[in-house]
Amino acid sequence: MPEHLLTIDVGNTQTVIGLYDHNAPGVSAEDGLIEHWRVSTDHDRTSDEFAAMLGGFLNFSGVRFSEIAGVALCSGVPRVQAMLKSLAERYLDYEPIVIGPGIKTGMPIKYDNPREVGADRIANAIATFELFGGPAIIVDFGTGNNFDIVSESGEFLGGAIAPGIEVSMDALVGRASALSSIELIEPRSVIGKSTVESLQSGAVYGFAASVDGMVARFQDELGGDAVVVATGGLAPVIAPVASSIEHVEPFLTLHGLRIVHSRNTDR
Repeated sequence: MPEHLLTIDVGNTQTVIGLYDHNAPGVSAEDGLIEHWRVSTDHDRTSDEFAAMLGGFLNFSGVRFSEIAGVALCSGVPRVQAMLKSLAERYLDYEPIVIGPGIKTGMPIKYDNPREVGADRIANAIATFELFGGPAIIVDFGTGNNFDIVSESGEFLGGAIAPGIEVSMDALVGRASALSSIELIEPRSVIGKSTVESLQSGAVYGFAASVDGMVARFQDELGGDAVVVATGGLAPVIAPVASSIEHVEPFLTLHGLRIVHSRNTDR
């Protein structure tokens, strides 16, 4: 019977689920990735409701709960994390590997208080170092734009956190009655010829410039030879117009979870 691994990244806005072939080598982030799903993070969803939804997703791929050999998750939402642990224990009959205190990550955390570092940031850093080595700069486009730094020897050094693109645009639209929500795509030119294009220019090119500026400052502190990796839902939009981004890895966090799972089991 084939074995599968579930990786679950719970963000403040969205939750990403990855289904891996548990026997795949994992040389790249997409090796063995059978399917992935992105759903809204619902703080009030029960474990039974999530199990019903997850069971439907798995059924589309021809997989049953009994074929899941492991679960690894990271979460910045304690209530959802508790719900997922309850789901795993009830429907899968074992506890998931949850990035946090007591879990072997293989990466020293050089933060004043390591417990403050988000689990998704740790997963991204682990995956980046495995894929590209160090030093490395990771840009994660999520609810917040996270910048995370990995040393040449594979240490998590810290980084920066800024408001995310969608959060910033929602705040702007909410405070300016003459503006409305827009699709976040690259406009025809930097000089917008309409309100929609002007907003798109400010969002896409403005955030790209912000990323390039932050990366330049990190490179100065690191000596100028760090690889730059982007991930997150809007990475494909910003990366093409940001001169500093070298690699886009949509499944970076899921790959990091797979690595952490392997480091905490017999596999």
